[in-house]
Amino acid sequence: MERRLFIKSLMAFGGCAACAGIAFADEEWGYDGAEAPKHWGELDPHNLACATGSQQSPLDIAGEIAAKLPKLELDWEESDGTMVNNGHTIQIDVPAGSALDRDGEVYELKQFHFHTPSEHHVKGRAFPMEAHFVHQNRETGSFGVLAVFFAAGAANEAFARLARTFPAHRDDSVLVDDFDPRGLLPGSLDYWLYEGSLTTPPCSEDVDWIVLKEPLRVSEEDIARFRAIIPHNARPIVLPHRRFILSST
Repeated sequence: MERRLFIKSLMAFGGCAACAGIAFADEEWGYDGAEAPKHWGELDPHNLACATGSQQSPLDIAGEIAAKLPKLELDWEESDGTMVNNGHTIQIDVPAGSALDRDGEVYELKQFHFHTPSEHHVKGRAFPMEAHFVHQNRETGSFGVLAVFFAAGAANEAFARLARTFPAHRDDSVLVDDFDPRGLLPGSLDYWLYEGSLTTPPCSEDVDWIVLKEPLRVSEEDIARFRAIIPHNARPIVLPHRRFILSST
């Protein structure tokens, strides 16, 4: 979301605010030791934003401002996809055709993947997992990432289906037939919105973060299946640096 839209939303409540493709870093990085997040900016010159950026992610969602944010329109299609273990997460790449529309801003769904524990927090609370649905703006090339928290509860059929065939080793992949990503959404699409970055190198600061308020319930067993392969892949919380977090009403 462009800054002028943030300002417009704030003013409605009496306030004011004073790529051809998805390019992720190729070099080795991780979450522990010399490759941990605090070292990402040192690993490659392209990762400088990881260390010096002022609009980094993830954030602790707190002090949000109520605003008249547009309704999310999700035109996600059931399709075949490829689920791959890339060494950092388990990611499902999807074909063209699915999109997110927010008041005329259209983002195409490229892939979705998972983090454990959750990267974003809510008033200091972390969740067992977080899914990121990575979209790219058709006009500007910037990203729109829809984040969904996962909480332990009853089994979710869509996530359980993926969990049964999670690729166990780096660079392993499996085909996912006729998968509907809408099965990984909670009942409500109320959300928080802020301007941030990718949470992995190169930490590019061109992301509109759309964080759903309601968590999705999935089984502890399926969370454990992910953690058995990827034990920990969450970047620590970073400072907001005077950014506004808007809350849909």
